[in-house]
Amino acid sequence: LSLSLSLSQDLAPFMKSSEFQYNEEYIRNSRGVELFACRWIPSSSSSPKALVFLCHGYGMECSDSMKECGIRLASAGYAVFGMDYEGHGRSMGSRCYIKKFANVVDDCYDYYTSICAQEEYMDKGRFLYGESMGGAVTLLLHKKDPLFWNGAILVAPMCKISEKVKPHPVVINLLTRVEEIIPKWKIVPTKDVIDAAFKDLVKREEVRNNKLIYQDKPRLKTALEMLRTSMNLEDTLHEITMPFFVLHGEADTVTDPEISKALYEKASTRDKTLKLYPGMWHALTSGEPDCNVDLVFADIINWLELRTADPASLTVTPIRVGTTTTVQRVTTVSNGQRRPKRPFFNFLCGLNRGRLVPRSSTV
Repeated sequence: LSLSLSLSQDLAPFMKSSEFQYNEEYIRNSRGVELFACRWIPSSSSSPKALVFLCHGYGMECSDSMKECGIRLASAGYAVFGMDYEGHGRSMGSRCYIKKFANVVDDCYDYYTSICAQEEYMDKGRFLYGESMGGAVTLLLHKKDPLFWNGAILVAPMCKISEKVKPHPVVINLLTRVEEIIPKWKIVPTKDVIDAAFKDLVKREEVRNNKLIYQDKPRLKTALEMLRTSMNLEDTLHEITMPFFVLHGEADTVTDPEISKALYEKASTRDKTLKLYPGMWHALTSGEPDCNVDLVFADIINWLELRTADPASLTVTPIRVGTTTTVQRVTTVSNGQRRPKRPFFNFLCGLNRGRLVPRSSTV
């Protein structure tokens, strides 16, 4: 498994690797689970304009599927950090199993605040970036510490259940009765999200060939946790007080554009922007033709530039004592290096407090 960065040919003409440094590391969360993390840091002598923290979507990961996002933002002068949730991408845990949605939020909060606590970043603005389910993670990170983040970019966020797909209460009740008995069963019927999310056929095929992306049916408890999270957010959208920019494709059939409209209308913050893109699908930054992707990233970077042009205007909340105590760095991998090899048995199943924890590539 190569851990070095490789630029795709389509990005090479306008994104030079010398403009940023790419690094990977493994950390251990408060539950003893090893998680994968990566970062894109601008190579210029001046410090980053601000920090951007990625929250990927359900079944996705950061190092590959969000690589272009990291490259574009780092090339624009922002330090970008990503982490694969437990059970996602290169992180350990049962494949795409979310026992508690709060665990995902807590892991992101612990790791991302530990970055903010580093001396070179303590005075930098902090922005969250969430796609799809990552939008829900982003909003919950804000609710966990409302004054900590300087703003958020929300791309087709999951923050409300569309009336078109909301399960009947009887169905929810029946599934809830058995979720602790068969929590990991892949019994939730769903349409092919990749076909529905990625418009560009070449990019769609690349996603299908990415073995780090989960492409099986959702597990029972995972689906219920996502449902509960969406319903909770739907009832508390008025509690969103941070600045945000929400982007949504008008032809999105995975998350309804009406969801983003509801967020924009109900959020309490005065600094909020909504942009709908006619004819675009769900994967705005990775599944559209290049011309559309260029347009979306231009809007994102412009929104960031307007809020970071005057660093003195950003209020940076001090790190609370004890914030970083639950994050332990295991291995750091720099550009062009490979992670040290592990025994074959541990590569398949990590040991966590005396019990086996499958890597996310296992069932």
